[in-house]
Amino acid sequence: MENTSYIALSRQMGLWRELDMVANNLANMNTTGYQGEQPMFSQFLVRTRDSEQRLPEKLAFTQDKGSYRDTSPGALEQTGNPLDLAIEGDAYFEVRDEVGPMYTRAGRFTMNPDGQVVTAEGLPLMTEANTPLILAPNETQISIASDGTVSTENGQVGKIRLVTFDEPYKMERVAGGLLDAGDMEAKPATDAQLQQGMIEKSNVNPIVEMTHMIQVQRAYEAANNLIEMEHDRQGNAYGVLSGTNN
Repeated sequence: MENTSYIALSRQMGLWRELDMVANNLANMNTTGYQGEQPMFSQFLVRTRDSEQRLPEKLAFTQDKGSYRDTSPGALEQTGNPLDLAIEGDAYFEVRDEVGPMYTRAGRFTMNPDGQVVTAEGLPLMTEANTPLILAPNETQISIASDGTVSTENGQVGKIRLVTFDEPYKMERVAGGLLDAGDMEAKPATDAQLQQGMIEKSNVNPIVEMTHMIQVQRAYEAANNLIEMEHDRQGNAYGVLSGTNN
């Protein structure tokens, strides 16, 4: 197979992964705190025997370098729920699972039977004292200040920990919309603020993603057509050389 077909195949593989990301973004466009994912590609030019005739642009191998999260904030939506929290600024909530700390911008919290403030998956929200945030069952007047200080009718009960990272784009997405920071150090987020009774919606723009999906599908079809054209060219060339092409 000639370079032209290899190039088109590499492009198809990259487009297939890109289409998966677009589909995942669309599936999570209503997920609280979800940050869209975009592919990262690189290319190097390769000259082919058809590059001057069939295609208006020079061909290049596509290399899939991974993906990155769009860390731009989503729109805020008011809910009135005192345990719904939205972050304004570059920061994350810290929660804990059986492995260790995980991070999220999804601020839709509830209270479990033990009084812990938890995520939808039941993971406790952590405080600056490195303990779960706990409310008494009879505490109903819950007030959360912009700096994360939590108070009730019985006084201050804790301060929610907000953290940031030097390289947040290196965080890996795991199950439940959580982010794993790996070995990166979590630092206090001094410039972030909380909005009580609000949630941050997904930053995915469905119109943009649908347009993106159409573009990817068309590009995939174009690459497939190129492979078929190259296959026919090679077949015709073989027929001429073997004397079987009429």
